Order: sequence, then structure tokens, then C-alpha cells
Amino acid sequence: MDTVEKIVEDFASDIAMSPFSSGTRLRDMIRAIRACKTAAEERAVVRRECAAIRTAISENEPELRHRNMAKLMFIHMLGYPTHFAQMECLKLIAAAGYPEKRVGYLGLMLLLDERQEVLMLVTNSLKQDLNHPNQFIVGLALCALGNICSAEMARDLSPEVERLMRSREVNTKKKAALCSIRIVRKVPDLAENFMALAASLLKEKHHGVLISAIQLCTELCKASKDALEYLRKNCIEGLVRILRDVSNSSYAPEYDVSGIADPFLHIRVLKLMRILGQGDADCSEYMNDILAQVATKTESNKNAGNAILYECVQTIMGIEATSGLRVLAINILGRFLSNRDNNIRYVALNMLMRAIAVDALAVQRHRTTILECVKDADASIRKRALELVFLLVNDTNVKPLTKELIDYLSIADPDFKGDLTAKICSIVEKFSQEKLWYLDQMIKVLSLAGNHVKDDVCHALIVVLSNASELQGYSVRSLYKALQAYDKQGSLVRVAVWCIGEYGEMLVNNVGMLDGEEPITVTESGAVDAVEIALNCHSADATTGAMCLVALLKLSSRFPSTSERVKQIVARNKENVVLELQQRSIEFSSIIQRHQSIRSALLERMPVLDEASYLVKRATATQATISADKLAPTVAPGGLKLPNGVAKPTSAPLADLLDLSSDGAPASTTTSTTTPNDFLQDLLGIGGVSTSTAGVPSTASTDILMDLLSIGSSPSQNGMPGQAESKPVHAVPEAIDLLGSLSSTTSVSAETKPTHLVSQDMDLLDGLSSSTSVSGIEKTVHPAITAFQSSTLKITFDFKKQPGNPRETTIHATFTNLTSSTYTDFIFQAAVPKFIQLKLDPASGNTVPANGNGSVTQGLNVTNNQQGQAIKLTSKCKVLAKPTDVFLYLLVLLAGIFSFARTTIMHNHLHYVDVISMYT
Repeated sequence: MDTVEKIVEDFASDIAMSPFSSGTRLRDMIRAIRACKTAAEERAVVRRECAAIRTAISENEPELRHRNMAKLMFIHMLGYPTHFAQMECLKLIAAAGYPEKRVGYLGLMLLLDERQEVLMLVTNSLKQDLNHPNQFIVGLALCALGNICSAEMARDLSPEVERLMRSREVNTKKKAALCSIRIVRKVPDLAENFMALAASLLKEKHHGVLISAIQLCTELCKASKDALEYLRKNCIEGLVRILRDVSNSSYAPEYDVSGIADPFLHIRVLKLMRILGQGDADCSEYMNDILAQVATKTESNKNAGNAILYECVQTIMGIEATSGLRVLAINILGRFLSNRDNNIRYVALNMLMRAIAVDALAVQRHRTTILECVKDADASIRKRALELVFLLVNDTNVKPLTKELIDYLSIADPDFKGDLTAKICSIVEKFSQEKLWYLDQMIKVLSLAGNHVKDDVCHALIVVLSNASELQGYSVRSLYKALQAYDKQGSLVRVAVWCIGEYGEMLVNNVGMLDGEEPITVTESGAVDAVEIALNCHSADATTGAMCLVALLKLSSRFPSTSERVKQIVARNKENVVLELQQRSIEFSSIIQRHQSIRSALLERMPVLDEASYLVKRATATQATISADKLAPTVAPGGLKLPNGVAKPTSAPLADLLDLSSDGAPASTTTSTTTPNDFLQDLLGIGGVSTSTAGVPSTASTDILMDLLSIGSSPSQNGMPGQAESKPVHAVPEAIDLLGSLSSTTSVSAETKPTHLVSQDMDLLDGLSSSTSVSGIEKTVHPAITAFQSSTLKITFDFKKQPGNPRETTIHATFTNLTSSTYTDFIFQAAVPKFIQLKLDPASGNTVPANGNGSVTQGLNVTNNQQGQAIKLTSKCKVLAKPTDVFLYLLVLLAGIFSFARTTIMHNHLHYVDVISMYT
């Protein structure tokens, strides 16, 4: 009994040590790894197995080598390093038996790649195996060479691969053809060695060899033009024969896929035909018949058949096919659009977009089906179909297509309305031949999707309305009716209130009625009601609210009977939380109460806008936007990284002191040496990326604005270094001379404390301290600036500091008339806070000559009794010959920085309110 047990144990031991039982231990290792509950446990198991494998390698145990390699491959797939066992692959490949070679080649392809230097050692073994009498060992070598072949190996072993492509064994020829693809990719110069062999393989009957040969021919065409020409002359006939045979072949179980005979061979042949026929009329003509046969006989109710048909369509569109064949291909795509499979419809839409350039008329026949795809439930299909519809639009079909799209706009998903609205607006603007049709379509779009219409589209509509005098009455009536029904659409409300404000009398009096238009009854009070409702519903939108206030102001002039009511409506916004609406309300109330004599002239209808210049300007802006989108969003030196990723342009050296909150990033306080162009930005902390001076640490506690207003703490309190050296800092040589005394060559000496550039030497509100080391302090005349300029009036200010009295500033104002009419009864008034003393000298005259032939001057003497406080100077200029009201808010920093914000400009008529800041 003991003898029997010993024999069984010995037999089991022999089985365990046998190469054919190597999977047993691998299975145990996999089981142990899967049983791990944590990553640490898994790493421990892998470490133990790797240690055991290293021990086996060091002890050189050949009977365990293949089993260890199998485990190493699994460990490699888990992501652990296995480079220590690369040589074991070479040892297994050099073994005599097929099982060892199989594991060795598998490890070679998995654990190594062409960049490994160890791979050079396997070249000789590969060469021997490629000449081995056993076809299976030859197949292993071909598979390995086709996966990891380097350029050197390709040159060394290509003769063996060429010889094997002539082999009688089908599997050997197939693998040799696939291996040669890798060789051609690595060394394109070897392509000429495989051209004749690839053409000869196309005569084979085995489908595996044919697919491999066709793939090799495709690669040869990409690698060499000579190969392309050779294959065009020698392979077209063979490809047509293969495609005809496989299309007409009877049922073959080994190649059948859903009732289609070898669709993979179909597709490979069609792809190669497309490459060979592209740009070659002779080859294309030879293919036309077989392509028509495949397109008509292939079943379209199977997915495999649809794949063949799609590839056939691509081939027809890619070669020099006849017009009839292209129509057939486009009709196939039209059938695809009716398929229930979303993927098939999507690829059909993609292909139709490319087919428009080839045969637009044939695509037009499927316009109805394409429009149905715009209404599809799948978002990707909707967007692709919409892009295709946009390409289909021309002068003959623009009206029916636009009608279909607008009809769908009312029921479209909110997520899709933005894209649909943009395309409709583009179509209407591009193809409109009649202004009446353009206005009707735009009003419909504004009514159905006004919240999705962009501002530039509304501006373009207003420009068209301004130029179409015969349609202004019709437009204001149509917009009024639309506003009654769709008062929630923001863009519609803005355009409608603008039109009511401009053409309100046409609305009330039914001026400019068109043939067939039904008159409507709107009273003066009704027009005001419409604007008031819009103002109440859209009070949160500053732009809409501002336009409503402007419209009400204009209606108060056009309808005097409603003036008191308009005054009450406007006055309600005097305490509006939106500063823009509050300011407009105050100013408009003043116009209604105090300027009755000039109101009608001030609020007359806007002049006709120049449509041609607007279109040019819009096209230029669009092109600039497209160019900017193509560039990567980078921040150039001197630009500040804003929260939205947009860098402030460094080309504008003027800082916006009134918009300090626009920069979401804190001001940079690094002590630095700056160039003249970014000196002001560095002082205000809103511009440049400056170069830090060596040896001066950055100080994050400095508040530039507080220092600018001279109400901050001292340098020592802010953590400034008491002694530091700095490079010379050049003063600003341009119009912005902050010190008013430094020329372009003046510099601060190296011993000057750098922090004093802000805190002491340049106290912007308190003049220059006595300790400043800047030369040229005696020069106290500041550069002249243009405080206000329009098409009618220009105001310039000259500034001068009084020597020895930094609190006092003399302003010399010059008023120039730019119109052709002479201004008479000239009056200039100004008001300042209580802590400011203002002295107005008499004007040089009360008549301003026309055409700039003369000017009126007046002096202002301003004394600031509270150092560090900004001055708010409200000035009012009035001339009677041509009434003009100009409201200027003047922020004066007496040390030499003067800031002007023009908030409201009114001349003859109220166009809009804009904000312009300029600094000097």
C-alpha cells in the first residue's frame, strides 16, 4: 500500500514539474491575489511571488521558467514592474520546444517593446525561427516580429518575410503579409520590395490571405507614390474580381455574418478602391459597374449590410464617379435617414454634409427627411441636421426652410433653442431679399425665442428699421402686438420699446399702413402703458430698464398729454438699486421739469444709421472674434490674470480708477522696476507683471489704492523694508506724467528707497514731499487733456500747480465749436463739495465761433482744503443757438492725476447713455 501511495505522489510531482501543468501554480497565484481585500495585501502577495521568481532565476531552474514567465505576464498586466525577468523571455525563445517558445514569444510581445535595448539580442533567434521547418514556430516568430519590430530588425529580417510570403502554407502567407505591414511602416524605403508580392496575393482564394494582402496594399499606397501607381495598374482588375465574387458567392458558414458573405472583406476592398480611384478617372470608370452592383444588391435591413453600403457610398464620393452613381449613393444616405438606429442616421448626416460639395442638387431632394431629423429626440442628430439644413439653404428655398424652422422653434427643447435661433437668424440675414420678409421673420423669432437672440442680431434689426422708412410704421405696430403677447422675451422687449420710443406717433396714428394690413387702435396712454409694463417686468435687467426709461422720455415729448404720467414713472426709479437706472431717472426727471423749451429738439427722432458702415464694423468684429478664438488663452507679460481668464490689454496704459472692482484679483504690491509704459499700472496694481528688484522682498500688505489716496499707513507699518537698493526707475515720458516734472531721461537714484516711490516721494494727493530725490520738481505745468469731445463741442483742460501751495490747482478750460452754426449766450457753470473752494473767472466771451475758427476760454481755481479727498466737480455747459446739455463728472486728484467720466451726453436728441473714462 505504501508503494502505491509513493508511486502516486511521484506521478503527481512529475505532473506538477511538467511544462504542461504550469497553469496550476498560476491559477493559485491568481486565486491568492483575488482573495486580497486591500491593495496592501495585494502588493504583499505580488512581492512574495516576485521574490520567488527571482530566486528561481538565480538558481537557473529551466523546468520552472515557463511557469514563472506566465505569472510574470499576469503581474505585468496588474501594473507591477517586471523588467528583471526580460532575459527569461530570450531564454525561453531560444529553447527547442514549442511550448517554451510560445510562452517566450508571448512574454516578449507583452513585456518588451521596440525601444528596449534587450530586443537587439532576439534578432538572431527570430531569424532562426523564421527558417524553422515547423510552420507553427514560424508563425510565432512572424507574430512577434509584426508586433515589436524596430527599424533595424525590419531591415535585417525583411528578406525572410518576403520569402515566407511565397510559402505554400496559407497561415504562413497571411502572417507574413501582416508582418510586412509593420516593416513598411517602420522602413518606407522597403515598400518597393513588397509591391509585386502584394499584387500576387490578391489572386489567392483564402479570405484571410486576401484581407491581409488588401491591408498591405493599402499601407503601400500610403507609404509610396510609386507603389500607388503600380497598384493602380496591376490591382484594379483583381479587386473588382474579388468584390464581384464575394458579392455573388453562395452561403459559406465560415464567412457568413447575418446572411452577408464576409462583410469585412467587402469593406477592405472598398477602402482600397477609394484610395486607388481618388483622382484617377480611368480607375474610377473601371470601378463604376461593380460599385453600382454592390449598392443595389446589398441588403439594407442588416447591420452588416448597412456597413457595406456606407463604405460603398464613401468610395463613390471619393472617386471620380459618374453623376448617376453619386445620385444613387446619396439616395442610399437618404434611406439611412429613415432608419431607426440613431448611429446610422448620424453617419448619414455626416456624409451628406460632405456630399453637398459634390452634388448639392441630389442632397436637396432629401430636404424633407433632413428637416424631420432637426426635430429628432437625439440631441446630436438635431444639431448635425441643423448644420446640414443651414448648408442646404439657397435663394430658392430660403422661405419654406425658414418657415419650417420657425414653426419648430415654438416647440423645441430649451437646450436646443439657442442653436436653432442662431441658425435661423443667420439664414434670414444672409438670404433675405426683401426687408418686409426680413422684418416679419425676425419679429417671429424674437417672439418665440427672444431670450436666446444675441445682442448683435437686435442691433442689426434696429439698423434695418432705421433705414426702412416706409416700413417703420408697420414694424412698430407689429412689435407692439408681439409685445402684448410675448412680454417675457428680453430681446423682443428691447427692440419693441426702442421702436415705440422712436416711432410712437406712427403707432398711435397708424402711419404707413401697408396693403392688406389691419389697422389697430392704440392711444397715447396705451403706448406709455406698454413701456411701463416692460419696465416693471424687466427692472432687474439694467439694459432693458435703461431703454424703457429712454423710450418714456421720448414719449413725453411726442405725447405732451402723457408728460406728467411719464414724469411719475421715471421718478419711481430715483431710488433704484441699479445705479445706472437711478442716474438716468434723476437726469431724465430734470429734463422733463426744467428744460421744456429744449426738450422737443433734444428728443427728436434718431437720424438714419449708416447700414453699410455698420455691416463693415460687424464683419470686422466677427473676424476678430474668430481669430481670437483660434489663439490659446495666454496672459502676456504685463497682463493681469482676471477671474474669467481674460488678460487686460497692455497696450492701454490708462487705468480705470472708476472701475476698481472690475479686477477680481488683488493689486500686485511687489517692489519692482517698471518701464515707462507700465508705470501707472504698477502704481495702481492693475496691470503689469513687473520684474522684482534683487534683494527687495515682496510686500503683500501694501494697499496701492490707500497709498494713492495718501490715507494709508507708513512704510514701516506696512512691512516695508527700511533700506533697500533699486534699479533706476524712469518716469513716464508720454502724456501721462504722474509727477508732472520728470522727463524721459530723469531717474531716481539708486540709493532711493523703492517703497517711497509710492508712499512718500509720490504722494499723489499731497504733492511731493521735501525729501524727494527726484529732480525737476520746479516744473508744475501738467499736460493738456480733452475733457469732452463730440461731433458738436470740444472741451480741453490745461492744469497748473501753484508753486509752494500743493492744495491749489488752476484749470484753464477751452471750448471749441465743431458745428457749422455759431453758439451764442455761452454759459459754463460748476459745483464742488463743501470742503473745496472753487473760483470761476469770467469767460473770454459768450459767443463760440462755428467750424472751430475760434474758441472761448475760462479759468477755474480749485483749492482742496482736505488733503487726501477726491474732488467731485459737476459742470454744466449751456449754449442757446443750438441747445446742448453736457453733464460731466470730474474726479480730480490734485497731484496731477485727473479722471473724467462722461456719463450722459445729450445733444438735439437722446441716443443713449455711455460711460467713457480717460485719465491723464
